[in-house]
Amino acid sequence: MSRRKAIYHFFRRLAGAAAGAGGRRGNAGRRKAADRSFGLLVSAVALVSVLALGAIVIFVFFQGTRAFFAPTAPGPIIVQRNIPDITVNGERHLNRLEGIMLPEGTRRVEISFPFAGGEENLVLHFDPAASGRYPVAGGALRFERLGQASMLARAPEPPGMEGPPLPEHMARAYEAELRWPGAIAALAPRLHVILPEPPYGFFSFVAGREWRPTIVNAFGILPMIAASAMAAFGAVLLGVPLALLCAVFMSEFIPDRLASAVRSGIELLAGIPSVVYGFFGLMVIVPAVREAFGIPVGNTLLSATLVLSLMILPTVTTIAETSLRAVPRSVREASLALGASKMQTAWRVVVPHANSGVIAGVILGMSRAIGETMAVILVAGNSPQLTISPLESVRTLTATIALEMGYADGRHSEMLFSIGVVLFSMILILNGAILAMRRRMERL
Repeated sequence: MSRRKAIYHFFRRLAGAAAGAGGRRGNAGRRKAADRSFGLLVSAVALVSVLALGAIVIFVFFQGTRAFFAPTAPGPIIVQRNIPDITVNGERHLNRLEGIMLPEGTRRVEISFPFAGGEENLVLHFDPAASGRYPVAGGALRFERLGQASMLARAPEPPGMEGPPLPEHMARAYEAELRWPGAIAALAPRLHVILPEPPYGFFSFVAGREWRPTIVNAFGILPMIAASAMAAFGAVLLGVPLALLCAVFMSEFIPDRLASAVRSGIELLAGIPSVVYGFFGLMVIVPAVREAFGIPVGNTLLSATLVLSLMILPTVTTIAETSLRAVPRSVREASLALGASKMQTAWRVVVPHANSGVIAGVILGMSRAIGETMAVILVAGNSPQLTISPLESVRTLTATIALEMGYADGRHSEMLFSIGVVLFSMILILNGAILAMRRRMERL
């Protein structure tokens, strides 16, 4: 009986061991499957993120460069307001909300709609050859019959036409508006005629000094490029030396416990929203600049530079201090053993060893200074003028996008996307220049 029990327990232990091995193999298989599934999930998320980022970049570049290669529309556009029933070239449109796109090459348009118990008729003639700063007023759009439209001032009629071209002061460069009398002005019939704008010159865009998108369709961004560059470089010149001093002091000259407390405070400053910095600048820096220099308004380039230097200070300090602490202790000890002082070791040994991280902090700080929006809007004054005086009001590229994107359309909207492309290119060029400088310093 005991032998039977022994054999029974032996096989039971053998079966248990086999089951345990199988369980372990099963657990290992499940862990492998879980790891494989997790890896596939991470790869899929990364692929989707890269594709989404690429799609966004392609969309922005397409929208930003389209204005330099294509007109705003194939042909003229008729937009009616308070005209529920309108006939254009024999085609009737009822309660149409969007504009009526005319075919490319259209030269004559006949429009009719019910008005005041009768029918209003007018004929429009388009002349694509007409050019000038004001194409509408220069003859690109003429009226053969005006009906009861009260917008045009009568003048000597040009040959073959019954009505003069639209006066310059009554039209935008590529848009004319006709209004009819009504008991309530807001409900009176209106008709907008929008001409397709030709491609805008790239040189006129980046080198133009006039930004008047809603009046004469002038889209020169040279003043905004200069303001963004001066504000960013000024912030770097003021903020980077102070940030480097703070980083060296924290990593080399104060105890670790105190450095940890100071580091926490600096990281807290890095997390403050930019609008808070802008509000601080509006309430403190702007009045201080106004009082210090005796100028009527303190919203100037200098105020924007001071606010930006405060904003990049935490970022550059944190990254530079982390890089300095990463320098091996043996490097410091070797310098001290050769007779160097602690100050000499910090500036001539530790900082050169950590120059890669310091330059990375400078790049991030400059990128934030160029791309900052809300704080600059609050303190810079937002006047698109070209100036080198730090006491003048300026407008940056980012401020232009934020201020005008909400109501822009057509060519104006395309130009704001173009500003985004220019801003992206500026950051790439500046970062590339800094990295090239770092590689050159390393070779030396």
